[in-house]
Amino acid sequence: MISTNRRQFLLDTALGLGGGALALQSARPMQADPFGIPVGLQLYTVRQQMEKDIEGTLKKVAAVGYPEVELFSFFGKTPAQMRQLLDEAHLTAPSGHSTAGDLRVNPQAKVDYAKQLGLKYLVCAFPSPAHPHQFKGNITRDMKLDDWKWLAGFFNHVGGMCQQAGLHFCYHGHNFEFRKYDGVVAYDYLLQNTDPKLVNFEMDCYWVSRAGRDPVAYFQKFPGRFPLLHIKDMKPGFPPTTDIGEDAKAFTEVGRGVINWKRIFQHAHTAGMKYYFVEQDVCSDPVFQCIKISYDYLHHLQV
Repeated sequence: MISTNRRQFLLDTALGLGGGALALQSARPMQADPFGIPVGLQLYTVRQQMEKDIEGTLKKVAAVGYPEVELFSFFGKTPAQMRQLLDEAHLTAPSGHSTAGDLRVNPQAKVDYAKQLGLKYLVCAFPSPAHPHQFKGNITRDMKLDDWKWLAGFFNHVGGMCQQAGLHFCYHGHNFEFRKYDGVVAYDYLLQNTDPKLVNFEMDCYWVSRAGRDPVAYFQKFPGRFPLLHIKDMKPGFPPTTDIGEDAKAFTEVGRGVINWKRIFQHAHTAGMKYYFVEQDVCSDPVFQCIKISYDYLHHLQV
């Protein structure tokens, strides 16, 4: 099962210690929800509340208006228990996160759990070095090209397992994957060296933008490879960086930052988008206020 501290580990280590193919319903602008696809929420946004009261938090998320969520943890629950909690809150969960470190221990168990829970997508949201017991550095800074090569092969393996189970497998990147490793951009390497029939990507539009890259350019270069999108915004005044440790103050509610969401959604058919999830890693205001601002913006976004 996925540790509730997985994403917190990512931030703690990085911030201080050193997740065409779209059938358009109409050519006219949509009046609610881009392309009529429901606005989802990545539950990492409300992680502190989830760790205290899963049932109550899920119901509050639904009350904001979100009909779908993406799991960042299974909270020690069985698939039946987790599904019951979601059902009672009238929420669906098409996607859930794990990490490469967790997946490599027993990938079949993670695939089986996702299948039993009724997920459509199993997402790897954090990488692992090829030889973790020998690795001495920080994963967000000190990976080598050989580590990314190992990951590409591992993702193809897990993607095949997911396909056999009737699931889809994706990788969720950040900004550090846009570093060059021996002259190779890790994000590009993964896209180019994984089988599109087995492995696709959950693009976090914030992290791509934070690295100084254009999400739409990636949609166009790798069409159909991005069935899942993370939608979170960036305050003005933050220059591009591939250092994940500089972002505690850069996050903001969707529609209040500098990312051009209308343009991204206008090209979402090229990406192959099937689902999208609001995420805000750090909230300056009360979290339910923040996720409502993001929901309201997207719910009324005309594309």
